[in-house]
Amino acid sequence: MTRRVRIAPSVLSADLIRLAEQVAAVEEAGADWIHVDVMDGRFVPNLTFGAGLVAALHRITKLPLDVHLMVVEPERYIAPFAEAGAAVFTFHPEATVHVQRQLVAVRERGMQAGLALNPASPLWLVEDVVDDLDLLLIMSVNPGFGGQAYWPAATDKIRRARQLLDARRSQAALEVDGGITRDTARTVCAAGADTLVAGSAIFCADDPGRAVRELRQAGYPEA
Repeated sequence: MTRRVRIAPSVLSADLIRLAEQVAAVEEAGADWIHVDVMDGRFVPNLTFGAGLVAALHRITKLPLDVHLMVVEPERYIAPFAEAGAAVFTFHPEATVHVQRQLVAVRERGMQAGLALNPASPLWLVEDVVDDLDLLLIMSVNPGFGGQAYWPAATDKIRRARQLLDARRSQAALEVDGGITRDTARTVCAAGADTLVAGSAIFCADDPGRAVRELRQAGYPEA
């Protein structure tokens, strides 16, 4: 089945001095979402953005804000990010005790609910809550830092994730983040992904807008 790939540029790799300019460029080029990586220095070895950046982005773009929380106890941040204007709230099942409860809480605050799986996190962690998911994120690098190379073993995991979602007739987006380039975009989309997160491949390019268009074309060239 041919899908239209969704492109979600990650501001982790953006020039924060030129953030408004760069976000406007990718929005004009047809980006679908803006991806925000939130790290607490505990769940992953880095410290990045909070709800304040999401609120600022909400003021400068009409694109949905796709927030990926790599934090311990993500339930503490559901309300602040909802109030800041996040559209998608994704967290890791290992980071909280009551995963299904938190997915319900995310939806109750008007956001789409997502779960993210690290490279070593098994797919069965999401099997019992597929019906509560609006998005499943497969990490194709170990999270924490941008600019990493794609982990080839992720391809089979993406394929199995697509089979799981299809078997359950889930409409959840299948997102992939980590090492996404024009070459790897073809690979992950062929495996069944429909949403690509790309940071350095877009914001470190000479022309971020063109990079968005090229990634979309690479993912589904006949779409």
